Amino acid sequence: MTQSFISTKPIPTNERLIMALDVPSIEEAKALVEKLGDSVIFYKVGMELFMCGDYFGFIEWLKQGNKKVFVDLKFFDVPATVGRAIAALSQKGVDLATIHGNDAIMEAATANKGDLKVLAVTALTSLDRGDLDDLGFQCDVRELVLSRAKRALAIGCDGIVSSGLEVSMLREQLDNKLLVITPGVRPVDNREEDDQKRIVTVEDAFQNGADYIVVGRPIRDAVNPKTMAESIQTEIARQFA
Repeated sequence: MTQSFISTKPIPTNERLIMALDVPSIEEAKALVEKLGDSVIFYKVGMELFMCGDYFGFIEWLKQGNKKVFVDLKFFDVPATVGRAIAALSQKGVDLATIHGNDAIMEAATANKGDLKVLAVTALTSLDRGDLDDLGFQCDVRELVLSRAKRALAIGCDGIVSSGLEVSMLREQLDNKLLVITPGVRPVDNREEDDQKRIVTVEDAFQNGADYIVVGRPIRDAVNPKTMAESIQTEIARQFA
């Protein structure tokens, strides 16, 4: 049996599932949240919802419903601009937010984050070796992820976003020092018709050391989204039993 790096951070088990609200309207997002009820506590709101309506009003609506919020906008701009954006976001009651970019951007974000937890993106789970070649990264994917994680830790980021395929390596190298949020998680290993190329199952993600997982379409597109979310929560609980 391979080594388990199961998270020991004091996170309520039912908050370790983050549901990605990748839908085209605020109305659909609210309907999905209401349908899921108490089966999901934590929600990711990203770029799609940002472009289609009252984004911050929706965040307030989630917070009023005692939900936790992960703003996934991957801030990447002039460091001073990112710093001001993070400072403003920290006043919205958001729990997690993503940034992208170099050391100066991460430094500006961490200097302005307040109680907001800032996550550095390592390498998107939609990218494979060929994509990284196209972007000019000649190093191995694992080397890139580890390098960015080490820099994020040194600069003061609270955590990183990383594929579950690299999390065990990060735990071996960096111990339990960073929060690790793993997207591209599927209830079963099924790569057909999927734009996420570096994916893992729920069990693999947590055994490799993820603190949170992000699940979107397997819940959103299920015949019964609440039943699917409850099934995933049961699997998560089994990992931490």
